[in-house]
Amino acid sequence: MVTHILKCQKEYYALVEKGLKSFELRFNDRYFRVGEQVVIIETDAGFRTGKELPPKEIVYILEGEDAIKFGLKPGYVILQLK
Repeated sequence: MVTHILKCQKEYYALVEKGLKSFELRFNDRYFRVGEQVVIIETDAGFRTGKELPPKEIVYILEGEDAIKFGLKPGYVILQLK
């Protein structure tokens, strides 16, 4: 199983940690797929703080023409995490 390590700014990391944010908007240079996992690590001013969340599964990806219809630039995706 593929696990992606994603950096996340401190303020957004806190929202994911509290369960208030269950998605990630990302450039799809890693070719994300449903069923893969992501580990989110906290950064502050571009540096890792040492905090990271347990792996979360990608359960849905908004991409392609559907994403463009909703205003995303080509190549960007929204990952729904569980």
